[in-house]
Amino acid sequence: MDQAGEVLAGVRDDQQDQATPCRSWTVAQLGDHLVHDLHQFTLTATGGKPDWSKPAPAVTQDRAAVFRKGAADLLDAWRKAGDLTGTITLPGMGEVPARFPVDQQTAEFAVHAWDLAKATGQSTDLDPEVGQVSLDWIQGTLRPQFRAKETDGGAFGPEVPVADDAPLYDRLAAFTGRHPGQI
Repeated sequence: MDQAGEVLAGVRDDQQDQATPCRSWTVAQLGDHLVHDLHQFTLTATGGKPDWSKPAPAVTQDRAAVFRKGAADLLDAWRKAGDLTGTITLPGMGEVPARFPVDQQTAEFAVHAWDLAKATGQSTDLDPEVGQVSLDWIQGTLRPQFRAKETDGGAFGPEVPVADDAPLYDRLAAFTGRHPGQI
């Protein structure tokens, strides 16, 4: 979350309407999505059931500040959640490790940090530990039924081929259906 917050803080006002690797979202809409995800994951951490199909509301304040506050709240919620060993059952996924939502949020924020960095000309040479954990998790978790073209409502597009020695975050982005060489 720190990494995503730093990239979000590096977005300039004149970049808000720029396209992102998430084809249907502008920089502003992706920033709104990140803030909304904090609320969704906080709801998960506190035992609630978020509605992931709801669109993200527009953030009218400084997104980076709102994100930092939401990230602190989310961390607090996970600390209060206690033991994350064992398993839970998720719709469409079945039985998964209890820490699944934590790993999901880590990957979500890593991929979207890359998206924003790429769209706004910031460095995409992001934290390698976060990137590797995210890539390992998503490669072991992303099922084919969750892949579809964005125009068909897919959260993840088809994997984009990249060289095995491509930068780590480019490989993460490509695995989630983004084209590292384009916006």
